[in-house]
Amino acid sequence: MRVRPIAIALIAPLLAVVSLGVAAEANVPTPPADWTTVWSDDFNGANGTLPSGSNWIIDTGHGYPGGPGNWGTGEIQNYTNSTNNLSLDGAGNLKITPRRDASGNWTSGRIESQRSNFKPPAGGVLAIESRIQMPNVTGDAALGYWPAFWALGAPYRGNYWNWPGIGEFDIMENVNGINSVWGVLHCGVNPGGPCNETTGLGANRACPGSTCQSAFHTYRFEWDTSVAPNQLRWYVDGQQFHSLSQSQFPADTWANMTSHAGYFVLLNLAIGGAFPDALNGPTPRASTIPDKPMVVDYVAVSTKGDGGTTTPPPGGSSAYGTLQAEASSQQSGMGVETTTDTGGGQNLMQIGNGDWALYRGIDFGSTPATQFVARVASGAAGGVSGLVEVRLDSRSNAPIGSFAIGNTGGWQSWRTVPANMSTVTGTHDVYITFTSGQPADFVNLNWFTFGH
Repeated sequence: MRVRPIAIALIAPLLAVVSLGVAAEANVPTPPADWTTVWSDDFNGANGTLPSGSNWIIDTGHGYPGGPGNWGTGEIQNYTNSTNNLSLDGAGNLKITPRRDASGNWTSGRIESQRSNFKPPAGGVLAIESRIQMPNVTGDAALGYWPAFWALGAPYRGNYWNWPGIGEFDIMENVNGINSVWGVLHCGVNPGGPCNETTGLGANRACPGSTCQSAFHTYRFEWDTSVAPNQLRWYVDGQQFHSLSQSQFPADTWANMTSHAGYFVLLNLAIGGAFPDALNGPTPRASTIPDKPMVVDYVAVSTKGDGGTTTPPPGGSSAYGTLQAEASSQQSGMGVETTTDTGGGQNLMQIGNGDWALYRGIDFGSTPATQFVARVASGAAGGVSGLVEVRLDSRSNAPIGSFAIGNTGGWQSWRTVPANMSTVTGTHDVYITFTSGQPADFVNLNWFTFGH
């Protein structure tokens, strides 16, 4: 939502230590050996085309339907799905370009990831990273420019009034062509609260070496659950410039922004609004020039840590309660959306062949479980179907139970499907896996449970 600071003091620029003012890379960098890339886009594609629809949702207009006007920030531009504002350049980049017409109306671009469940594995670390050149414009000509790379809590989708409680990580923000990157956390309540809303808890610094506007720099956010208390960290070109600790927040505030399904990633270039206005008065101005793009080389989400081979933590969930599908420890290939099913909440969506979700420490007790039950819906085309499977402790183990599902009448037409399975006792990591002979998505999953 990014309701922005009323007053912000600039932190004195740090000494430049390294320059990354080089051309765009062709592909997403290979992560270090102990990290795994779980989602990415390198923006390789034909010049003048839109970014991948399987990876991104294109936001349009002046706000979400039913949500705050001007995206809740006071920004003035109209976001469009036109390649005039949002397009690949044919050289491995995405360009988000603000335009101004003869009447003075501004347009620009904003995208958000289809997936909305990015979070660390249990006891591990999540990293969200992008290599970006900010709009190459400074001084009076840049007044009102507001490029951003950030993430919002999944429960914001479909609600639009639960900010900032669901959490917001601003990984890179910049305004008015200033040679500085801001990293900000939004949380709690608005106004005030533990995150000092609407300002948030932030820090900023100059880009190392070359200015933020004249070169590419790498902006990274890490959410670390491998340490106690947990930590949030912000980096530019590998140099940490901001951190926050779980110990700084009330328990309910921390839980509200970390215990839901996860986060989705956003890239946008706003014009005007609370943040640029707070630093330089009303923006944009007659001196502000259009057509200076934010250039994005890649976006990558990676994880490090527990991959499912360690002993489940004590006190895991009972196998015989309702296990919400979106509350996985890890998953691959799926999105999250608000469900219309009885009880509300969210469901996993866009599930196809090879997708999976992990639920740690599920306690089956000493009486053998013999049945698997799941709440599913499907709007798959005729002839498209697949299997919903249960595997224990490793995705490479054979399924202990499964059922087939095809079209149920729509992606929100829910039915409860039971399946017999091999007997299970004790505590296990449970993998729900999905197998199909077709590449198309074939099912949504709301919840599952087990029975005797």
